[in-house]
Amino acid sequence: MRFKLAAFADEADSCLDKQISAMRSNGIDYLEIRGVDGENVSDISEGKAREIRKKLSDSGLSVWSVGSPFGKIGIEDDFTPHLEKFKRGIGLANILGAKHIRIFSFYVPRDNAEKYTDEVMLRLEKFLSAASGSGVILCHENEKGIYGDIAARCGEIHKKFPEIKAVFDPANFIQCGQDTKAAWEILSPYVEYMHIKDALPDGSVVPAGKGEGSIPFLLENYKGDVLTIEPHLSVFSGFDKLEQSHGKMPEKYCYSSSGEAFDAAVSALKELL
Repeated sequence: MRFKLAAFADEADSCLDKQISAMRSNGIDYLEIRGVDGENVSDISEGKAREIRKKLSDSGLSVWSVGSPFGKIGIEDDFTPHLEKFKRGIGLANILGAKHIRIFSFYVPRDNAEKYTDEVMLRLEKFLSAASGSGVILCHENEKGIYGDIAARCGEIHKKFPEIKAVFDPANFIQCGQDTKAAWEILSPYVEYMHIKDALPDGSVVPAGKGEGSIPFLLENYKGDVLTIEPHLSVFSGFDKLEQSHGKMPEKYCYSSSGEAFDAAVSALKELL
């Protein structure tokens, strides 16, 4: 297999030890770290970061990217404290051994995004300046509701700041009414890595290859080597009772536990590969 697999293992369990177990049992060597032991990665201490890196290393694993929330604030929110937290986040990325950190381009009014282009670019430039010399690559994800939620505006970001690479998330594009093949044509030169997440036309997230994300096409055309699995699959909290009375899932892609949903997401990608 030419691809290296990473994962948001916090979708398997909040506990780091159980995340490690889920990764090892599924043959995944890299973690896109987001939530660990009940904390967001941007909030952990430096000591905790060192502890995480050692635990992962002892298990033969490592951090591929920091799945940070930076840039996930409103465009009119105070940016100064957010930038200070970002600077600390770059330090945490270095402690964790991560060469990438995921960022966003700020929530903007859906019907008037272009009004905020200059402010978005100014803030991203400040992120870049803060990360300069750190060795950490900033990677912008196309999240629904932010400035760069459609391919055209993502393209604006990457053309202005080619140092900022793209995290290509097919499901997020589907949820924004964006055709993923058309988005790929615009963004493929900038893609650093991909999130493997698929969705139906109504926005419901499904295993890779079961939705409208054109995952097989993307895998064939992707020139990189790392894929991050982001399950986002539904877990039915009342499954145990339902199983006793009916013996089946309430929906086709709804799972009895987070661990089961994680395993299903990994299996779906491996089947496509």
